[in-house]
Amino acid sequence: MQAKSYWSKSGYRKDDIRAAFICLAPVILIFAAFYIVPMIYSAVLSVAEWGMGTMKGFVGVSNYLALLKDPYFWNSLKVTLIFTLGVTALSLPFGLLVALGLNARIPLRGLWRSLYFTPSVTATVAAGIVWTRLFDPYDGLVNHLLRLVGIRGPAWLSSPEWALVAVILVGTWKRLGFNAMIYLSGLQGVPGELYEAAVVDGANAWQRFAHVTCPLLLPTTWLLLIMSVIDSFQVFDLVHVMTSGGPMGSTEVMGLYLYRQAFGLFHMGYASAIAWVIFLIVFIATLMQWRVSGSGGASTYGAS
Repeated sequence: MQAKSYWSKSGYRKDDIRAAFICLAPVILIFAAFYIVPMIYSAVLSVAEWGMGTMKGFVGVSNYLALLKDPYFWNSLKVTLIFTLGVTALSLPFGLLVALGLNARIPLRGLWRSLYFTPSVTATVAAGIVWTRLFDPYDGLVNHLLRLVGIRGPAWLSSPEWALVAVILVGTWKRLGFNAMIYLSGLQGVPGELYEAAVVDGANAWQRFAHVTCPLLLPTTWLLLIMSVIDSFQVFDLVHVMTSGGPMGSTEVMGLYLYRQAFGLFHMGYASAIAWVIFLIVFIATLMQWRVSGSGGASTYGAS
């Protein structure tokens, strides 16, 4: 009776509800088939032993305990954390600087905005292939430009010291435009009266940025920080194309290590346990993002 009164008060008829469910049914079935069912199966595999193409039996939390003793897993976690820290630390401040420039009255402003956003919508595999050529130690454009200023460039992708640096730079390049556009939306939402009041009070450009712009963009910055962590922990294709995890495991992120365990060694149970560790980290970051959005973090996107 309560459900019936709710729908009647809301103005919905039974035919409307039935039609809505019929229209949503294909999407719900596809979502269940390709997301819900694989997740459940992965959870089952993570507590099972897999061998010879079949599940041999359940082993409880043995796969998770094995992760604690696996140096290669810890290496992949360390590499992923370094990649996440590097991309986030570079893409956030430089994204803000780009947004400040694109928010100014400059010629062809719309064109510049499109150009900066292009890497974000470029296929990651294609971008990885192109950057692999650019980082070639002999014929690559990067080392060629370094030679012009008297610097001998390293063997970027074949050096354990520089391979992860190169991947971080490309990851930053991919994310920079997205951060800049979100920051730009936040900048356009800052009331102009606040800047006018600051000018009247004698504030210079730096003081207006530090005391007006930065505090109002703090929810946006926090939201982008969480989104960067979520995105970076799921990196796979960029690293797979550029380095395949080498040299000497210096770029083997968790996604790539999961891939090797599942489709290289066919340790499906162990790989599923790795997947659920990644899921737990991403889930925690997502909860933090929801909390920020619910407390007003999304309000900075209201400008056009």
